[in-house]
Amino acid sequence: MAFIRRVRTGSGATAVQIAEYVSGRRQRIVAHLGSAHSEVELGLLIARARGMLDDAAQGELDLGLAKVTRRARLAPPPADPALFASATPLDASRAGRSAVEVTAAGRVISTASALLFELLAGVYDGLGFGELDDEVFRDLVIARVVEPTSLLDVARVLADMGRQAASYPTLWRTLRRAARTEDPESLEAARPEGVDESGVDGGGPAGDETGPARGSYRDRVADLCFAHALNCGDVSLVLYDVTTLYFEAEKEDGLRKVGFSKERRVDPQVVVGLLVDRNGFPLEIGCFEGNKAEKLTIVPIIEAFKTRHRIENMVIVADAGMLSAANLTTLDESGFKFIVGSRQSKAPIDLESHFHWHGNAFDDGQVVDTITPKRGTNLANDTARRAEPVWDPSAHPGSWRAVWAYSAKRFARDNRTLNAQEARAREVVNGDRAARTPRFVKNAGDGQILDKKALARARRLAGLKGYVTNLPADVMDATEVISAYHDLWQVEASFRMSKTDLAARPMFHRTRDSIEAHLTIVFAALAVARTAQARTGLTVRRIVRTLRPLRSATIAINGAEQTFPPHISPDLEPVVTALRG
Repeated sequence: MAFIRRVRTGSGATAVQIAEYVSGRRQRIVAHLGSAHSEVELGLLIARARGMLDDAAQGELDLGLAKVTRRARLAPPPADPALFASATPLDASRAGRSAVEVTAAGRVISTASALLFELLAGVYDGLGFGELDDEVFRDLVIARVVEPTSLLDVARVLADMGRQAASYPTLWRTLRRAARTEDPESLEAARPEGVDESGVDGGGPAGDETGPARGSYRDRVADLCFAHALNCGDVSLVLYDVTTLYFEAEKEDGLRKVGFSKERRVDPQVVVGLLVDRNGFPLEIGCFEGNKAEKLTIVPIIEAFKTRHRIENMVIVADAGMLSAANLTTLDESGFKFIVGSRQSKAPIDLESHFHWHGNAFDDGQVVDTITPKRGTNLANDTARRAEPVWDPSAHPGSWRAVWAYSAKRFARDNRTLNAQEARAREVVNGDRAARTPRFVKNAGDGQILDKKALARARRLAGLKGYVTNLPADVMDATEVISAYHDLWQVEASFRMSKTDLAARPMFHRTRDSIEAHLTIVFAALAVARTAQARTGLTVRRIVRTLRPLRSATIAINGAEQTFPPHISPDLEPVVTALRG
């Protein structure tokens, strides 16, 4: 008869063996399964031995004996520490009967994507956000990166990563600390049920108000983001753009208002301005009324950034929506340099001299470096002179520098658009289509006609893209100006991440402080996501999808519990290593 034998070794470990009796007296070791140094390891070895004896699915150990249906016995370690101690049949029989042990099968208590949380928490700390000394805020940020959801559902996301979430009132108090401004009336309106003025939920622990001062989180996160960008890159050039975040709400208020929406929505919204470095890493975020014009948002954001970090010399890049005489004058007087997209309609004024001498023919990639009036007509560009004027701030106080570039690819795209617009205009003019008045249609008497002059003018300018700047040519040439402007896709990429991967919209908050707190979480999550993406070369969505299935398992066996890490395949090791920095 075969049995499982445990023997204490000289090193203090417990050896697990399968043995049998030979001639009724002598023990013979059939298989040595290994030595255990903990209760969990011992349980695993015993489970393996039992499987070899009883479970045909685990492989049959040929002992040369007839099969018997009985439970395996666990013989106690002999008093003699020798590995192959002998015993009389009677002693062995008595020992076996007196020390029969029933060891329960191993069970998986829980699994969790603990590795994913550990890696993202490492990125969070690497950005310096650990200085906030707020684990609840950190958990909210990481949950936003992994699976954006409501505050009520955060506990489920954190539990999936092996974290026990704080209570809902505690989460709400963390959002209260994360709000940029402190308005007691708005906070009172937003307070969840069961939380009194002191921030204590009924019967729960008191709210932790010993951390950083309320209303300071946004500023501190911005400071840490700037320090990271300064250490890892170049903040001499920053990119700015705006987007809108809508609300599932019927009524407007002082902040949430119906305004211009690029998605043609009529819901109340807020305008969000985002300042990033040339790699798309967030530096500053601002929230404005939903009906505020884009061009009115850039100066407050830049002024806040300047005041916070005491910066004087910096280049700001923005699209044509920020182009206004007042904005450019303000930025110039504040000591900032700028590169702003120009509207195509300004090309006839800026390129008047070029059209006079060269017509509307351009070569692919051709660049015209000239000047543009700050207001009104271009008085500094003399059509009698063939050469384009070289912008000089002292010689041309009423103008800015303008760079225009022609692209055959852009021309083909613009031409397709113009053809479609012309076809739509003709359908309206001919009465074949009833719609709002499209481009290139004008009223004439009782009917409508095709605006051929406007169409011809648009075709003449197809393929052109303009840029306005106050950087002299000896500081930055035309090619560098164009290249810097094209980095604006990094802001758009960050907005896409915030809207899709981080699900910044739609928002379900209704007070300004709640909205500001939400944007603070999104701001910090965007910094974590951007850093993770830069380290691995993968999108944050792919990082989560790749690492979330790697789950740690907590197993209970032989009366003890132990957590085992997941196996990391060789193809995933570079991702894990990169995230660990």
